[in-house]
Amino acid sequence: MPTGTLPRPAVFFDRDGVVNLSPGDGYVLRWEDFHFAPGITEALALCRSRGYATILVTSQQGVGKGLMTQDDLNDLHARMQEELGRHTAAFDGVYACTHLSGTCTCRKPSPEMIQCAQSDHGLDLKRSWLVGDHDRDIQMARNAGVPRTIRILSHHEPQVAADFTLESTAELAALLAAELPAGAGSS
Repeated sequence: MPTGTLPRPAVFFDRDGVVNLSPGDGYVLRWEDFHFAPGITEALALCRSRGYATILVTSQQGVGKGLMTQDDLNDLHARMQEELGRHTAAFDGVYACTHLSGTCTCRKPSPEMIQCAQSDHGLDLKRSWLVGDHDRDIQMARNAGVPRTIRILSHHEPQVAADFTLESTAELAALLAAELPAGAGSS
């Protein structure tokens, strides 16, 4: 980071149920089963246009369970990035915990994925946001010192309060347009 340049804030996004339609209790194992959630492309592009880094932080236990390989997950994310790139909405960073529960230090609600992104991208967590659909997403943000959270309602019953709650990602771009300060940094 150049001298005198402030770290830029980020908007962290969970994947399943936020970026793509939730598979319910299953896993998205193939690109053919990956379907972008309504409005997510517009929300990502808006964040980038306002100077926010966009970072994907996702738990993908399907790799740890042997349902897909790391190469399969990398391919799925590369295709996701390619499609988002067509709309100036690709993520600045993709972080995935592929371990089984209890076998690592990066599994949500651990702040480790956010902290790695902060280190890799020089992020200002105090001005950052997180968008998730599960308590562990909101708690991860709190554990990392990310002060603003948005919950997309899903099949999980909320126990941890978020700052904003939306029925679906279709409402996300409008909320971000109203709440994200412009000029957060260079994009």
